Amino acid sequence: MRTVYFTDMRCKVGVSLLDKLDRLIVRAGIERIDFKKKYVAIKVHFGEPGNLSFLRPNFAKTVVSKVKTLGGKPFLTDCNTLYVGRRNNALAHLDAAFENGYFPLSTGCQNIIADGLKGTDDVELPVEGGVYCKTAFIGRAVMDADVLVSLTHFKGHEGAGFGGAIKNVGMGCGSRAGKMNMHSAGKPQVDKARCVGCRACAKQCAHGAISFDGSARIVHDICAGCGRCIGACNFHAISLADWNGSKDLNCKMAEYCKAVLAGRPHFHISVVNQVSPCCDCHEENDVPVVPDIGMFASFDPVALDKACVDAVNAAPAIAGSVLSERERVHDDHFTDIHPTTDWRYQIDHAETIGLGSSKYELITVD
Repeated sequence: MRTVYFTDMRCKVGVSLLDKLDRLIVRAGIERIDFKKKYVAIKVHFGEPGNLSFLRPNFAKTVVSKVKTLGGKPFLTDCNTLYVGRRNNALAHLDAAFENGYFPLSTGCQNIIADGLKGTDDVELPVEGGVYCKTAFIGRAVMDADVLVSLTHFKGHEGAGFGGAIKNVGMGCGSRAGKMNMHSAGKPQVDKARCVGCRACAKQCAHGAISFDGSARIVHDICAGCGRCIGACNFHAISLADWNGSKDLNCKMAEYCKAVLAGRPHFHISVVNQVSPCCDCHEENDVPVVPDIGMFASFDPVALDKACVDAVNAAPAIAGSVLSERERVHDDHFTDIHPTTDWRYQIDHAETIGLGSSKYELITVD
């Protein structure tokens, strides 16, 4: 039984959400970590420009300030992406971060793209107990840090079901080679009866794997399995070819997360607000699927993710959201939103390899 701490989004006059975040992480035990003169990687998602549901830099500043108060040397970090967008090389990635408000004057620390200019600056690490991955390719700057803190926007995800702390650390700290490794098992397929040939999917494919003969055709030998085309299609014409794609992705993310965290102090924070149906990697975001819930913190990323999943599943669907429009045929919100996914693989495999526990005690912080 692991402990997860929670505070809601309600604020009395004179108390801000950032005050509540500070109280939350202190109560959750962040001060038990020895930060003195230690380099501290704070893993965030800077947000794809055009997306407005990513975490605002104010949340990061609160965490940065606490780490500095405790004597640490924090920096905000993420790794480059596989797909077409504004974050697939360090120069564009930093520009995107600045555009979204993440710069030293607003957060109190520097941004470092962990896998370097072209996403090739990585470290190959063993995955203890790995079933799907015996080694993991992780951004070098992440592994040069002495302590890792994850600050996560909890949301839906078109390949994994949801994106929480495990994804933020596992997928997010993977270099471009690591991301290719995690995505490569799951290849999407096209339902030609649904495809209208709009080519929105092809614009999102960084590998030129989509061609057209009236409808889209995905060349699996070229496809990296990143899933961007699934989220880009407004007609539900693209999906994973089988359940194993989602299973492999979820399990590999858990194994990568374990490789990143092994042998050093770590702490995890998740903000469950603006719960968009798809990842913040998109250059747009849809209506949130449930009302804002609150902020969670724990030393255990598995318990943290499970607490966030349970909280979202207990919340009502927002009218007009994709969740409210889908037929409720599953027993959880995430699989209703993305029927070809099953997030349980992620939690179950994380427990199996010893990353953490899904059993938790929830303690509320005022």
